Amino acid sequence: MGAGLADIAGFKGQETGPFAALPHGRRARLGMMMPSGNAVAEPQFSAMLPLDVSLHVTRLRLTGSSPEQLNAMADNVEEAASLVADVQPGLIGFHCTAVSTSSAELERSILERAYAAGGVSVVATSQAICAVLETLGARRIVLVTPYVDHINASEIAFLERNGFEVADEVGLGLFHAHEMAEVEPQKWYELALEHRNPDADAYFISCTAVRSLEVIEPLERDLRKPVLTSNQVMAWHMLRTIGVSDRITGFGQLLSDH
Repeated sequence: MGAGLADIAGFKGQETGPFAALPHGRRARLGMMMPSGNAVAEPQFSAMLPLDVSLHVTRLRLTGSSPEQLNAMADNVEEAASLVADVQPGLIGFHCTAVSTSSAELERSILERAYAAGGVSVVATSQAICAVLETLGARRIVLVTPYVDHINASEIAFLERNGFEVADEVGLGLFHAHEMAEVEPQKWYELALEHRNPDADAYFISCTAVRSLEVIEPLERDLRKPVLTSNQVMAWHMLRTIGVSDRITGFGQLLSDH
């Protein structure tokens, strides 16, 4: 005989019996708009979200890093927001670090257009970054990215205009999303340690498409400072915005302590 859903290893549902239901967004549903080339963010969000909070994703075209490609990601934001709004999420995220931090005007346009099209509150990765840094009281940042130079420069300008200082920065010069995803987590660990700065309040491994979630806790142990990633800060910000305050372990002090 096959096992009932309640017997599946690791599943703890609220109903009992052979047809116990999985908790598909029982407590909350999150909508997400993300770059089309991103193969990393969804599994990382699945690892971080509580079992009864579900994630529903739609995509906007972005696979490269030119200014033209980054700006074009926002072209169809109305359609994407209206589509993901059909699942009636409690909140929608525009999840791309490079695009959302590129200019205050573009960030504002994306948020306003997405809300008008979907009728659901919208937050951006850029807002999550600022909210987390304010919560941690972190003013001086070490920035570690896979990006080409112009994106690093844009993100540094974003942090500075929001009152933060970049104590050190490094980018790998990668152009395509699939290249970013291929970087082993060990590389992010090594880069952060190479750029250890005694004056830094936090370390930020930026980009939603890199496999950096795995190294947060080892780095926090070795650096003795908070370590942040784009997917981690967005998960925290979206959960806290909808009132989910669960302390989630395994992904750094941000999610476990704040």
